[in-house]
Amino acid sequence: MNPASNYIRFGTDGWRAVIAEDFTFSNVRVCAQAAADYLTRTGLSQKGLLIGYDTRFASADFAVSAAEVISANGIKVKLCSKATPTPVISYGVTTLETGGAIVITASHNPPQWNGFKFKSESGASAPVETISRIEERANQLLDGGQIKRMPFNEALEQNLVSYLDLTSFYNERMAKLVDLEMLRNSGLNIVADPMFGAGIGYFKELLGGGNVTFSEINDQPDPSFPGIKQPEPIAPNLKSLAKEVKRKGATIGLATDGDADRLGIIDENGNFLTQLQVFALLALYLLEIRNQRGVIVKTITATSMLYHLGKLFNVPVLETPVGFKHVAPLMIKENALIGGEESGGYGFRGHIPERDAILAGLYFLDFMVKTGKTPSELLEHLYNKVGPHHYDRLDIDFPEEERTTITKRLIKAKPDALSGIRVTKKDTFDGFRFTLADDSWLLVRFSGTEPLLRIYAESDSPSRVEKMLEAGRNIAGV
Repeated sequence: MNPASNYIRFGTDGWRAVIAEDFTFSNVRVCAQAAADYLTRTGLSQKGLLIGYDTRFASADFAVSAAEVISANGIKVKLCSKATPTPVISYGVTTLETGGAIVITASHNPPQWNGFKFKSESGASAPVETISRIEERANQLLDGGQIKRMPFNEALEQNLVSYLDLTSFYNERMAKLVDLEMLRNSGLNIVADPMFGAGIGYFKELLGGGNVTFSEINDQPDPSFPGIKQPEPIAPNLKSLAKEVKRKGATIGLATDGDADRLGIIDENGNFLTQLQVFALLALYLLEIRNQRGVIVKTITATSMLYHLGKLFNVPVLETPVGFKHVAPLMIKENALIGGEESGGYGFRGHIPERDAILAGLYFLDFMVKTGKTPSELLEHLYNKVGPHHYDRLDIDFPEEERTTITKRLIKAKPDALSGIRVTKKDTFDGFRFTLADDSWLLVRFSGTEPLLRIYAESDSPSRVEKMLEAGRNIAGV
């Protein structure tokens, strides 16, 4: 196979493919060998590697397969003994001081998918240059190259592979970042939805033992993710959580995606808070309640409310393309206060430069307790500072052969106005973005992990957002 064919392609966060079609044991071994070669060439192999996995079909088996390859290259492996959230694995990298981590997960993708993420020695999503090297090497190996492999039992016997459970390390870290005792005795009524994924039980263990009323739904691992299209914590997938919050008179609903690096929030009325609202609220919490200052890093799809907060609190706001592989290096370089993206992934200074839905959820609860406000009241508090902002996204399947035609339409598009507001700027920073005179925006871009066209819009009312999304669909011709 010609490497230029890019058969194994790492997108915005790792390589993902359909199980048994392209995501096979042989291809996972190829990626693992490419990662081993990278570690060897950079001198990081001496530090060993952490390998974890989620609750998807055969994830544990794929992780073992990767461990067989890494250990055959003389690199010691710490293998998670159970399905583990990606942020817990990322924190494990920094605690154990390994050369990085492999995580077998497709995060929020539909059940037929699985994936291969590589974390750097900082615990963050590996930067573009690292991923490019691993991707290039993987495709060279596909074209003909040696894949080393040691039988798993032999690797265990030689102490090249050992099991570990990272839960206690991680929970101790959470106790240092948040006053868990205060949260446990806050009297909140919380419903959690780990969406059948790796986050099962984490909020329960961290918040149990006080006077909090806590319940959890979808709390048994199930790789088919019954009742939802995919384990992504967005409104269409959280209807059960919204119903449960209303049925139990809960204060809040907290949802985590398949590998627990993305957070979704349902307010006390059963309404979904958009990821953009939550990002702005978490930034406000750090700025106003914790009185911290520092750079805010946002992806192109994240909220413009952050620019308003930046002006109010005199902190810089920097923008990146979509993907935490772009956010993390900038967070490290700038010692950023918070970094986040539209998908519901948020990272925080003083922890790891990586998305952590569990910590984000704890911070949100702390915001509620410190202010005595419900989620809807916190949103009103935010709007009093930055004005109302509403957001939504359309995900549209399209035939791959139509990609070029759709792209040509988007290149040619030069609308004078959208939903009655003048278009002041069009840019192609990451996709095709149209900025309006009132700072509303529309973005059309192809997903980096799935065959989807994504259309995003943020404006001052839900009805205007809906009109802008429809305009985006018309522009793309889909």
